[in-house]
Amino acid sequence: MRNKGSAGSLTAIIVIGLIAFTLVLGLALFGWYRAGYNKAVRLEQGAEEAWANVDAQLQRRLDLVPNLVATVKGYATQEKELFENIARSREKYFQAGNTAGKIEASNQLSGFLSRLLVLQERYPDLKANQNFLALQDQLEGTENRISVARTRYNQAVRTLNNYARALFGAWFCKKAGVEEGEYFEATTQAQTEVPTVDFSAPQAQPAPQ
Repeated sequence: MRNKGSAGSLTAIIVIGLIAFTLVLGLALFGWYRAGYNKAVRLEQGAEEAWANVDAQLQRRLDLVPNLVATVKGYATQEKELFENIARSREKYFQAGNTAGKIEASNQLSGFLSRLLVLQERYPDLKANQNFLALQDQLEGTENRISVARTRYNQAVRTLNNYARALFGAWFCKKAGVEEGEYFEATTQAQTEVPTVDFSAPQAQPAPQ
């Protein structure tokens, strides 16, 4: 009788031990899964927040563009194609349905704005226009803020993408529906192309009265 009782007690201890081990293992796995899943979501939100800061500065630049173009038009009416390209790039940004589209439109606009600003070398009266100079200063300040926000955004995207490409990170991102982010980098053309100034162009138009 004693042997049967001891065996029953041992069996009960083993069963309780297995149940406890299973519970601890389950809780550990759940904690691991929750941590990985939440990290994927957190990194995605960090990248989205960083992009929102970039977008705010790009919107600020877009708000300056109409006044800048209107000022330059008074001195460089023959630059119609450039003005049209700027308008199309600005419109394209507002119509873009995703980050990649906005980045592409922003890079296009950056190139056209560079060409617009060097027009002051062809039109001396424009260089002395106080409104143009004020807008140029505002644009320069905005470009600096865009540069800082873009750097922070790219850092957030890099962190997200590194996690999304890691062994378990890729699995957690898939479970959370998190995709890799789009870097905001200048195009090769924008990095290498230097706007040219054609001094053989027609003489500058006199400033409007």
